[in-house]
Amino acid sequence: MSARALEIAVTSPVGAAVALAGGADRVELCSALELGGLTPSQGLVEAAVAAGPPVHVLVRCRPGGFVHDTDEVDLMVRELVAVLRSGAAGVVVGALHRDRTLDTGALARFVDAARSERPDAEVTLHRAIDHAADPVTAAAGLGALGFTRVLTSGGAATALVGADTIARMVAVAGDVQVMAGAGVTPADVPVLLDTGAAAVHLSAKRLADAAHGGVPMGAGDAGTGHFETDAEVVRAARAAVDAHRP
Repeated sequence: MSARALEIAVTSPVGAAVALAGGADRVELCSALELGGLTPSQGLVEAAVAAGPPVHVLVRCRPGGFVHDTDEVDLMVRELVAVLRSGAAGVVVGALHRDRTLDTGALARFVDAARSERPDAEVTLHRAIDHAADPVTAAAGLGALGFTRVLTSGGAATALVGADTIARMVAVAGDVQVMAGAGVTPADVPVLLDTGAAAVHLSAKRLADAAHGGVPMGAGDAGTGHFETDAEVVRAARAAVDAHRP
């Protein structure tokens, strides 16, 4: 197997630069990480691309679940085309039916739109798969849909807890890369790579100081500040990946 990859979730151009300097192979860029991540703006994508690392952009038009109507799917197709035109190397997408099976119609549209815009675009299925009724069965069908990789916690609250299921997903995923993520710390890396996962994903975040005086700015604002990428955590994760011996 080729060398295992390290992906860092970031929310800013500074975060992208910190991740690159710390040894990340690529970044996943989003906004509103505290909401699970939403599609970032065009300007943010362009600035993160300019920072240097390969940028994979989360395309998720709203918080909440992953059952999307036609208008939302149409919007996300427009968003993924826009981020690829802004220099992204790949997109991160997902959609489910109400019965918690993959919405293969929406997913096929996402993959087709991405490859039509950029034939070499990498397409990752995000952690919607962890909300599927059977993540292992879902992983087995991703190759036929044209996905490059899948980000998963094995259907658990954290990737470490879901490690056994991640190993089962690796066994059925074929050429689709399985990337372990959710609550990952550098100390978790050896166990997660022992599953056969091709990569680990972590946010390596720290909480920055709140500066707005404690006055809430909306229902999702606890007044506790925002997240920044922690260079020390990125370096530690890189060292753990490099030290792993299958």
